[in-house]
Amino acid sequence: MISKVKLSRGLLVFACTMLVLLVMSACGNDSASGDTGDELTPIKLQLKWVPQAQFAGYFMALEEGYYEEEGLDVTIVAGGPDIVPEQQVANGAADIGIGWVASLLPHQEQGLPLVQISQIYQKSGLVLVSKSETGISSPEDLAGKNVGNWMGGNEFEVLALFDKYELDPNADLSFVKQGFTMDQFLADEIDAASAMTYNEYQVVLGEGFAESDLNVIDMNDEGVAMLEDNLFANTEWLENNKETAAKFVRASLKGWQAAIDDPEAAVDSVMAEAEEGSTSRDHQLKMMEEVAKLVLPEGFDPANIGQIDDEMFKQTAIIAHQYGVIETPADLDEAYTHEIMEMVNE
Repeated sequence: MISKVKLSRGLLVFACTMLVLLVMSACGNDSASGDTGDELTPIKLQLKWVPQAQFAGYFMALEEGYYEEEGLDVTIVAGGPDIVPEQQVANGAADIGIGWVASLLPHQEQGLPLVQISQIYQKSGLVLVSKSETGISSPEDLAGKNVGNWMGGNEFEVLALFDKYELDPNADLSFVKQGFTMDQFLADEIDAASAMTYNEYQVVLGEGFAESDLNVIDMNDEGVAMLEDNLFANTEWLENNKETAAKFVRASLKGWQAAIDDPEAAVDSVMAEAEEGSTSRDHQLKMMEEVAKLVLPEGFDPANIGQIDDEMFKQTAIIAHQYGVIETPADLDEAYTHEIMEMVNE
């Protein structure tokens, strides 16, 4: 009888011990499960250029925690003169890139696995600016003038403008390479200079010119605009990461809306990342104000920020083909997809 009691007590102790171990194990598993659930998905964004207000929406999304709210750990990689975003995304160095459509199309034609997933700038920021004294008040007045552009893929809208007005850049005017400063324009070496509304045009105004001192030819008004800043992804990566891409775009668009609503805060986020001494806060604030007009043009529905306009993409692709950016017409079914934006808005 006594031995049976001792045996029962032994079994009871063993059972209690096992129960404690099971409870501890269960708690450990819950903890591990929680850690996994809280783990952020890493994603790299490749900028087209160095940190500046051109990319303010992404810095705002990062600073305000919008990416983290979507479960993402986003690293923003600076661009530069020797960095091609399309190549970085194609080779897996980044997951998503920012570029111009006219740059994306030829890389797609070369066979790189890339597809556009969102269009951030709804309008072109490219203009031709001239001093009023030159008398260039319309594209026809460019005849006989020195017209500048940076070339290297930035000239196609200007060439389309010439074509529209039947101006031969080799005979009717002098189409010259423009430096990345506005020095040639300021020194009257160029009659009409290419300028982005959010950058070079602001530089000219900063030199003491009033808007009334200048004439501007806007590519949007002339119907020859090409789409600029977009978001594109590696098609192979996207196939297995559509939800992650949608989360990234959703947070980025939220960041852009926040940047437009509060440009001062947007510039703060940019200046925190910009190389010290490379720019001024005033310049970045003007850039932010002008960039906002491209992301959310007057009369544009804020709910459509980031949407890809089929007709504008087609116009961009046609101009790209017309001037040899791509050798064959772009396959629009393969060049971009609405799927990610549809997921964003679900």
